[in-house]
Amino acid sequence: MKAIKLPSKLSLGISQSGFQFEMGVKGSEDKNSDWWVWTHDPDNIALGIVSGDLPEDGPGYWDLYHVDHDIMEWLGVEILRIGIEWSRIFPKPTYEVSVDYELKGNSLVYVDVKESSLRKLDELANRTAVRRYREIVSDWKRRGKVLIVNLNHFTLPIWIHDPLRPRYHGLNDFDKWPSGWLNVRSAIEYVKYAAYVAWSLSDMVDMWSTFNEPIAYLTASYINPYKGFPPGIFSPNAFTTGFLNIIQAHARAYEVLKELTGKPIGIIHVMPYIMGLNGGGDYVERAKYLLNFSLLESLINGRLLNGEVRDDLRGKVDWLGLNYYTRLVVSDSRSWLRFRPIKGYGALCRCMDRSLEGGIVADNGWEVYPEGLYHVLKETYLRYGLPIYITENGVADEEDRIRPNFILSHIEQVSKAISEGVDVKAYMYWSLVDNYEWAQGFKMKFGLFKINHRTKERIPRPSAYVFRSLAKAK
Repeated sequence: MKAIKLPSKLSLGISQSGFQFEMGVKGSEDKNSDWWVWTHDPDNIALGIVSGDLPEDGPGYWDLYHVDHDIMEWLGVEILRIGIEWSRIFPKPTYEVSVDYELKGNSLVYVDVKESSLRKLDELANRTAVRRYREIVSDWKRRGKVLIVNLNHFTLPIWIHDPLRPRYHGLNDFDKWPSGWLNVRSAIEYVKYAAYVAWSLSDMVDMWSTFNEPIAYLTASYINPYKGFPPGIFSPNAFTTGFLNIIQAHARAYEVLKELTGKPIGIIHVMPYIMGLNGGGDYVERAKYLLNFSLLESLINGRLLNGEVRDDLRGKVDWLGLNYYTRLVVSDSRSWLRFRPIKGYGALCRCMDRSLEGGIVADNGWEVYPEGLYHVLKETYLRYGLPIYITENGVADEEDRIRPNFILSHIEQVSKAISEGVDVKAYMYWSLVDNYEWAQGFKMKFGLFKINHRTKERIPRPSAYVFRSLAKAK
């Protein structure tokens, strides 16, 4: 394998979430989220919508965080991203806690969470969960490392989102049932939750992220229902409604978190490298805008999907978390999207096969395409000029046949971008250990360490030593 020299200012790290990693030890179960209900639903399991694997058999980070932090230290990890589960903090509704807000039609233009409201939220919070999160954060920070806390990674409290109701009653009357991001009220409740977490943990948190991959989440929920995400109902209207409410939730939370903490606040966005099957064209730019730039245009320039510009949304990102896994090849189309993803490339390959260009393909059918990371970094930085943290990059590879070179080849592309002036602060691998991959359960293995789900033993793969050698050689 080719030797790679890391740029001196590039930090190496690990990323993980709450739902995918926390459960696994008896007593650590969080039964109050939409994803808990979704993955346990007998019909979902019988129909193959979800795998039948259960999150309570996961890695057990909730109880074994100190073990994983020790491993991360051994690896040379300098920066860690973790997630907080809204449903753990507030298993019951927070509607009764009043806050000042201004709603103009569907436009949420102002939310203010005062100290008195935070104290009332404290009375409703699961303080046992808050204490455990403080213990987790404290254990990492005592090691002198950097911590990013992400506030939402797909899951919602069941009182915010009932994932099964649309199956029987459709998506009508958003405001009359727990419809998740289809109801602007959810954005107000999210801001309360974000403010309370900041109030409770900010003394030990270096950076905040509001959301992980909101476009991917909404697409899987309302555009590609075969992905196994709740509620799994095709509805472009629900997508655009959810998009607006997440954008507004981020903007209003940004303002409240800034006032409470003064810390850098970002958002985490998955960005494939998008290219045309036969070169460029308007359809390629359309795909880039919808998938890669519409979120950032909304929160940096205030420009929404419908072309409306809102000053209250402008300038609400301090740093960008970029998740990169593969490319997307598209062709022209007469569909409402005006582009069509092409099978045989990117994430649309057959598992364990080769792409149509002969590229290596991972266990989950995702093509390994490291040069795409360089192009995405360059294009995004030239467009927005924000500091970039690569908050996820990883590969499903149970046998570890791909992962060692995957890490080296992607870091080589990061180094190339940095040498050309792109401000990349960190590279965070997903993930430390094999985890619960949503509807796919435990089938896909992303970890530097494999895990014995019965004993919870962490067993290093060869790629763990590759990662460690990179970190130690800095």
